[in-house]
Amino acid sequence: MNYGEIKKCDIANGEGIRVTLFVSGCTHHCKGCFQPQTWDFAYGRPFGKEAAQEILDALSPHYVNGLTLLGGEPFEPDNQRALLPFLRTVRSRLPHKNIWCYTGYTLEDDLLSESRARCECTDGMLSLLDVLVDGEFVEEKKDISLPFRGSSNQRIIDVQKTLAAGKTIPWKLESESIQM
Repeated sequence: MNYGEIKKCDIANGEGIRVTLFVSGCTHHCKGCFQPQTWDFAYGRPFGKEAAQEILDALSPHYVNGLTLLGGEPFEPDNQRALLPFLRTVRSRLPHKNIWCYTGYTLEDDLLSESRARCECTDGMLSLLDVLVDGEFVEEKKDISLPFRGSSNQRIIDVQKTLAAGKTIPWKLESESIQM
């Protein structure tokens, strides 16, 4: 797997301060994509031990809330095969950090059902995620007022509650919990 960028202080792709890994490779090719260069699986650099350690080091400060995966497409099968062992390491070393993932696939139709995205790593990856932002970016449904997503068809899902309940449970954003 290749990656295009590691952002060490990201506040746009999940709640709080995050470390974000932009993976390479995507077959969705959404019209209006903000990162079309990441469609190419060969874009960027190979993801290896040095990049993994760079992310782990960047995640370690107490003020960093967690890791976000996006791209490209983290749930392309080849990317899942590279990400799963890394996510296991993140979970074991930094269990108090949360993990968000953006995908153009939908949870029910593509990740929990037979599809081109589903592979031997999909269930393992889902078991390590806290939040999944799912659905392709749809330019005609673009809405810049939405928190942490680009178009109104995309959902922010609490992965662990969803897997436990067997039905989709939305993630409760911290901003929705604040009383005025």
